Amino acid sequence: MNTMNKITHHLSDQLLIGYSAGSLPEAFNLVVATHLSMCDECRAAAQSFNSIGGAILQAQPTENLGDAALAKTMALIAKGPKATASKPVGSDVPDPLSAYIGGGLNDVKWRPIGLGVRQAVLKTSHAATARLLYIPSGAAVPDHGHRGTELTLVLQGAFRDETARFAAGDVEVADEELHHKPVAEIGHDCICLAATDAPLRFSAWIPRVAQSLFRL
Repeated sequence: MNTMNKITHHLSDQLLIGYSAGSLPEAFNLVVATHLSMCDECRAAAQSFNSIGGAILQAQPTENLGDAALAKTMALIAKGPKATASKPVGSDVPDPLSAYIGGGLNDVKWRPIGLGVRQAVLKTSHAATARLLYIPSGAAVPDHGHRGTELTLVLQGAFRDETARFAAGDVEVADEELHHKPVAEIGHDCICLAATDAPLRFSAWIPRVAQSLFRL
């Protein structure tokens, strides 16, 4: 999936290093991997961090392993998650995300969460939550703050909030200091991939009541 927009909001080095080191939650890894498939600049940076990590590992002293080490490792691999089928030809989402959806946007099982906004929670580990958000043109996500970190990657369309405009390929990294109200731009519906490692902090009572129901 290619984007015609120039990507102006990128991932931080801290996130790229965490991705390279394998220390991020699965939901964050999904956002990072999807962004890397759309962004040449961040992909080059991630490859540099991978090279540095590989050089560090290569410089470490070696240790002798027991005779049963290989068999134990293969057994752990066999018990791990099974390989996911590759995306169907012509999918309208990047490869990393297509594997979680099981296809393209037409295969997403959307669930309404109010004011025309829809979501689909993706299956990942419990350390963080990944979801697709569908925000109709001109509609807004209720204003909210954050108890942790939220990564929001725009797949289609664009949205604006109190900080900037985010178009296809852009990532907004929100922390506990940011309180905002994302609004989809007029003219195109906005579809985003978002990951959070803590519940959002809504201002209005209706979103707060619905929060546990929709895992927001």
